[in-house]
Amino acid sequence: MDDSDPFTAPTPPPNAMRPLLGQTILVVEDSRYVCDAMRLMCLHSGARIRRADCLKSARRHLQIYRPTVIIVDMGLPDGSGADLIDELSQATPRISAIVGMSGDEDTKAAAMRAGADGFLSKPLTSLAFFQKSILELLPEDRRPSGLHAIRDEVIRPDPLAYQDDMAHIADVLSGPTDQTTLDYAARFLSGVAVCAQDTVLADAARKLAATRFDGTPVTAQAARVAGLVQNRLEQREAI
Repeated sequence: MDDSDPFTAPTPPPNAMRPLLGQTILVVEDSRYVCDAMRLMCLHSGARIRRADCLKSARRHLQIYRPTVIIVDMGLPDGSGADLIDELSQATPRISAIVGMSGDEDTKAAAMRAGADGFLSKPLTSLAFFQKSILELLPEDRRPSGLHAIRDEVIRPDPLAYQDDMAHIADVLSGPTDQTTLDYAARFLSGVAVCAQDTVLADAARKLAATRFDGTPVTAQAARVAGLVQNRLEQREAI
């Protein structure tokens, strides 16, 4: 079913200030920090947002509701976002706009091959860029006139959401650190750290990923990443 309530008042048409009025956007993303950024983007654009933190949750949601737009992170805890994009691109009826998202530009090709209509690179901070990117993918009758009037604004997510992400990955790293766990941790941290402009952690996460790819011992680099995560959690306690 469409993600709408037949008993609510009719939604007013979109306008330059709220160009995404009437749209429901499902964001499939495991980072709370990135989700908060997307929440603010949708709030300022007039769109309703729904969220899923993994492929399983997204598929469960899609059994009940059909959003007009879906934004899928390419690296999720239970698999690749490309798999979900491929499923949705072949489904009937098709979601109006299917968008891949990642902090790794190299995943754009995989998203487009899977059937995505577009791709968003992290970090995403410009409200105008977000609105323009989504509007260009929607059917023409869903777009407001006068796109040049879209206002811009820098979106700043809640810093506590970043701390929540650090707590999440600290829990992940406290368990058995097999190859799958380390790959996920490196991918997750490199994406969220870029969004938070935490260049030290982002660089450490990328080095961990590179070490894993090369097949060289990862103990020292994994310990460095874990230490940086713990340091950020201690900063929260200081607050």
